[in-house]
Amino acid sequence: MSPPATSPASQRTSRGRRPGAPDTRAEVLAAARASFAEKGFRGTTIRAVAASAGVDPALVHHYFGSKDDLFLAALQMPVDPRELLAPVVVQGPDGAGERLLRVFLSVWDDPDMQVQLLAVVRSVLSADGATLLQEGFIPVVVGPVLAQLVADRPEERIPLVASQVIGLIVTRYLLALPPMAEMPADDVVARVGPVLQHYLTGDLP
Repeated sequence: MSPPATSPASQRTSRGRRPGAPDTRAEVLAAARASFAEKGFRGTTIRAVAASAGVDPALVHHYFGSKDDLFLAALQMPVDPRELLAPVVVQGPDGAGERLLRVFLSVWDDPDMQVQLLAVVRSVLSADGATLLQEGFIPVVVGPVLAQLVADRPEERIPLVASQVIGLIVTRYLLALPPMAEMPADDVVARVGPVLQHYLTGDLP
């Protein structure tokens, strides 16, 4: 008895790039994480991620949008910092340091968010993840948003803001160093907000 004939449609779906499936999104994310970890943000392309996951690049764009969006998804960020910072930017540079810090603290002081964010930070601050912070998260994700708040020298001001925020994350949440860990949010804003404001709009040497 001869084997059943294979229809042209089944032949088409048995080889080549796979169509969308329930587990395809997870496989694309896994491929993206591997690529970002190995090649960094600049060295990773949507086409290469798609090839690794065995799907069409259009499907990656369908699931995640841009490369920046895919990067955030690969980091497993519980919130999109660009959306959080948008209201800060809309109100202009005056007082932006304190507003930025209040938004930051409202997210980080949420116990449920904090668990997820700490996992991201530990990953990014590792030896393998440091490049992602340096060439991906700061200049690509956060940098363009903060650049709207500075009038000059963004290449200096944005890293200064980032250094202050990263230091706050490490001392208040990662290491939980007293008194920073127990300090009320209003006190943090009062003490650190002016520093961020100076980095954004103040005179630099």
